[in-house]
Amino acid sequence: MKIEIKAPAFPESVADGEVSLWHKQEGDFVQRDELLVEIETDKVVMEVVAPEAGRLDRILVDVGSTIESEALLAELTPGEATASAEASSTSTTAEKAEVAVPMGPAARQLVEEHGLDASAIKGTGKAGRINKEDVLTHMAEQAPVPAPAPQPAPQPVAAAQPVRSADLQGPTSERIERRVPMTRMRARIAERLLSATQQTAMLTTFNEVDMAPLMRLRSQYKDQFEKTHNGTRLGFMGFFVRACCEALKRFPEVNASIDGNDVVYHGYQDIGVAVSTEDGLVVPVLRDADFMSIADVEAAIRDLGLKARDKKLTIDEMTGGTFTVSNGGVFGSLLSTPILNPPQTAILGMHTIKDRPVAVDGAVVIRPMMYLALSYDHRLIDGKTAVQFLVTVKELIEDPSRILLQL
Repeated sequence: MKIEIKAPAFPESVADGEVSLWHKQEGDFVQRDELLVEIETDKVVMEVVAPEAGRLDRILVDVGSTIESEALLAELTPGEATASAEASSTSTTAEKAEVAVPMGPAARQLVEEHGLDASAIKGTGKAGRINKEDVLTHMAEQAPVPAPAPQPAPQPVAAAQPVRSADLQGPTSERIERRVPMTRMRARIAERLLSATQQTAMLTTFNEVDMAPLMRLRSQYKDQFEKTHNGTRLGFMGFFVRACCEALKRFPEVNASIDGNDVVYHGYQDIGVAVSTEDGLVVPVLRDADFMSIADVEAAIRDLGLKARDKKLTIDEMTGGTFTVSNGGVFGSLLSTPILNPPQTAILGMHTIKDRPVAVDGAVVIRPMMYLALSYDHRLIDGKTAVQFLVTVKELIEDPSRILLQL
């Protein structure tokens, strides 16, 4: 009796997916829970594993095909492999393992389209992972250099000619252009960003925060914190998430969303934390962040960041969210305007910390300062509310004890 291998059930927010990679071929014997195929959606990469041990008889959907929720992918005949077949399968798997090179879906598509040898491409990602830029660089380096045109035999001249600057220039390098399709995730990001700018009345208000008190607190307790909380490091994001939760309770409009002609006020704080990956920005969500301690927030962000890097985030971890925090400062951004993540109506942008001269009690002193930016949908949030929300976050960060005391 054959077993049907189907795609996972997609949530309502995901219309379809694309088969990005088959890890097995027809006729291969597989073990229970062994990875068979990867499906790329506009949010995450889903993995389909074998429900039972057996032989993969038929693959019904090719790489690059667009599929819908619970689409039939393949057929499997359950049963253990015979000794000879298992040895053959093991040998084949070993051969594949020898040449397997970690790479993202976009990079893999380029390698397959151009018939490249992945083992010859130098990966610059984590653990040697190959990204799209590595493939393009390799293709540029391997591009054939045109042979120089034969030079005519020298002819005697009556007098020396003046040398022009143009005569001293060597041959120019080839102007290479490559056209590749967007990944589904990149296309979805582009679509949502364009929608956010066109369908919301987005404004941004700015402020700055003195990070000296928080930096002193972190420096004083970071070693003890890490030891007490099983290796969880004490960062700034935990304080900002907690500060935002307190501010959201005081200004519920910032935590609300617009649904048609209705305003939906959320009695909970699900905070999205923007995480950068090689395929684009993703925003996993901290559920019920208002009930999480700073240690809980830091541990959850670390785990979600690792999942995002390894493309292990689930749809549930990517959907929902009532407010978002984005930290462009880790890349050195001094000031920016974050874009809304609909249907959310506000997003906080953190930036890099820089020593700047500021006036304190009538004297000019040097302090570690960070610019904060709050983008908001003016259809729901008035300028006064946005400014008060941002000032509240500033005050909580500049006096971290108020976060712990909920003052």
